[in-house]
Amino acid sequence: MKLLVVGGGGREHAIIRKLKENPQVTEIHALPGNGGIASDAVCAPIAATDLEGVVDYAVTHQIDFAVVAPDDPLCLGMVDALAQVGIPAFGPDKKAAIIEGSKVFAKNLMKKYGIPTADYQVFTDSKAALDYIRQGAPLPLVVKADGLALGKGVLICQTAQETEQAVHEIMDQKIFGQSGSQIVMEEFLTGPEVSVLAFTDGETIQPMISSMDHKRALDGDQGLNTGGMGTIAPNPYYTPQVAQVCMETIFLPTIRAMKAEGRPFKGCLYFGLMLTPKGPKVIEYNCRFGDPETQVVLPLLKSDLLTIMQATVSGSLAETPVEWRSDSACCVVLASGGYPSSYPKGLPISGLVEGQLPGSSAIVYHAGTQLKEDGTLVTAGGRVLGVTAVAPTLAEAIREAYAASDRISFQGLHRRSDIGKRALEAI
Repeated sequence: MKLLVVGGGGREHAIIRKLKENPQVTEIHALPGNGGIASDAVCAPIAATDLEGVVDYAVTHQIDFAVVAPDDPLCLGMVDALAQVGIPAFGPDKKAAIIEGSKVFAKNLMKKYGIPTADYQVFTDSKAALDYIRQGAPLPLVVKADGLALGKGVLICQTAQETEQAVHEIMDQKIFGQSGSQIVMEEFLTGPEVSVLAFTDGETIQPMISSMDHKRALDGDQGLNTGGMGTIAPNPYYTPQVAQVCMETIFLPTIRAMKAEGRPFKGCLYFGLMLTPKGPKVIEYNCRFGDPETQVVLPLLKSDLLTIMQATVSGSLAETPVEWRSDSACCVVLASGGYPSSYPKGLPISGLVEGQLPGSSAIVYHAGTQLKEDGTLVTAGGRVLGVTAVAPTLAEAIREAYAASDRISFQGLHRRSDIGKRALEAI
């Protein structure tokens, strides 16, 4: 089988490495891929959002099955476009991808079907939003741009002044472009956060191993929000009892709600959860694998990933085994100095051979790397690499991930030193 993976980050690298384990897979193509993915797949410089370019490439290269990984192409209808030329693709169609593409849609869906989430208000103009704040809105407040904003369209505001500024920036100054033409203002929830990715064919849902992301740039959850500085799995706060509650009150109701709306969801549905004193609540839905959650979840998958993905497309997930290892995993992200603000690119990376660490069981997932014509591997993004270790215990996985990442260097390398610390304290 010839496969195509759309995207070019650490998540896509983790998907590709897992798909390669299937003996039927003869070729994997990645669009656009990156410097490290090039060691595992054929890369071509076609943007993930170029629907026409990706479809043409898939047809020309006689692709048998595609995986559309990022949110933008899913919300643009990449799965629909591939289906039109007879290429089955893993991921939701455009109608279902709206669950991430519009936060207003997602919040209204949860309200309509009684799925637990934070109380909220929707605003389509800044004047009404400012009036709401000035009339004594409960603080702190979370202000969210409606549309996709590269994972950055969420601002947590402690004071009325901060909230007003957030409204001006998102709605009037359009710092997130058209994504901010509508906003959601919601109550600030407290409690441990949990990420749960789930395979679904629109009827059956198979949750994956839970994980814990570390969003802030600096140790102790300080600094700016990022795309994620590291992850661990499983998440110790997500007990079997919590999992049962989530299945009954969140996971199954969401799948049924999407079906009832005429938008059956097939692919990977990501549940961002907060375990509040009043029980689990949904903070956000994503219509795809999370990044860097995928980098700790997929290494723990015992079953064949391609078989599961094909079952989500064909509607046969109920008959498909999805089994997990009992180990733990830790991923430490190595970022460019200055990330998530401005940072340099093109800095040589040392310590890797063909993108991996020789003699180490740790896996290096490439997020922002580029291979120069002379074979030099250089930095090409904010999050450069994710170093993942799998071990029988979480403490061992953390130790091994850090030991492995110590062997990699580039100028200005920044990483957190406390990935998994909170999880260890909870065990």
